[in-house]
Amino acid sequence: MHELSVTEHILNLALQYAEKNQATRVTDIYLVIGRLSSFVDDSIQFYWDLISQNTLCEGSVLHFERVPARLLCLNCEQEFEIHTELAPCPNCFSTRVKVLTGEEFYLDSIAIETATEKENEQSSDYC
Repeated sequence: MHELSVTEHILNLALQYAEKNQATRVTDIYLVIGRLSSFVDDSIQFYWDLISQNTLCEGSVLHFERVPARLLCLNCEQEFEIHTELAPCPNCFSTRVKVLTGEEFYLDSIAIETATEKENEQSSDYC
């Protein structure tokens, strides 16, 4: 359920950006999510489709980039990547590890359409 509040926050950021830049619509939202985060892409998409209705973001496409989980062994200083759940160091089997990447969650970029772009598209259609 925490995906709803996060998705609402993303919508608010996108709408603020769109308004500031005089957008006629938001076309794409790019999100970066670490493999270790508990956010579920499908849940965010579900809530996005629901709460973006009747806004400048309606119909925009969410793009999810998953950042791999990289850990550092605090015993042997080996860096390694994991693909599922937390695991011990493959070199010395220690469980004393530090997460380097994989817990991220942020809005990377927003693509918008403006009235000027739309006018340029329409005028080129008639040439």
